[in-house]
Amino acid sequence: MSEPAVLEPGTVEVHGKIYMPDAKGNLVPVDTIKPADQLEDETVRKVMGYAKALSAQISRFKQHTFNDLGAYEAILAQEYGTSKGGAKGNKTFTTFDGLMKVQVQVQDNIDFGPQLQHAKELIDECLMEWSADSRPEIRAIVTRAFNTDKAGQINRAEIFMLLRLDIEDERWCRAMEAIRDAMRVIGSKTYVRCYERDRHDAEWRPVTIDLARA
Repeated sequence: MSEPAVLEPGTVEVHGKIYMPDAKGNLVPVDTIKPADQLEDETVRKVMGYAKALSAQISRFKQHTFNDLGAYEAILAQEYGTSKGGAKGNKTFTTFDGLMKVQVQVQDNIDFGPQLQHAKELIDECLMEWSADSRPEIRAIVTRAFNTDKAGQINRAEIFMLLRLDIEDERWCRAMEAIRDAMRVIGSKTYVRCYERDRHDAEWRPVTIDLARA
């Protein structure tokens, strides 16, 4: 009895004939598909196989990292009653020789409530009364801050830049207070970053895990 044929990934057998589903779900006989299209399909499947394996490995690395650091901190707490990091959970762990470090950073996801619209109205009042040719850099920041992107989100970085401006106008100060009141932390994300250096006076080099920066 002959062994059943081993099908290539992405192919199906129907009544003894080999097909490949196209983008619309139609079954197309393999012998009618251009060799270039078959080669492209094979190449993409090969790359995806490596990518999925690497993604799973990175997920395991992240989990192991948090487990290892958590175990270390549990020992600190048990032995010395102390813990690493500040109030927001940001922490740095270093080797004894000072040449490697692991940083854990917690980044808040901030959104803005309805007070932001009130702040915008106060800022507009200030800009209307200031002479047209004065403080053009502030006008540029305001324009960038309140222009929404394709997802309908305001520019948070520019909003925070407004808060750093030293302007004594009473309405401007009230606008900045409204921006602060509008801030809402709607979640947070924890990042792990690893660094190394060859000498104590050398710059830290990140150990790249991001594929786009490799």
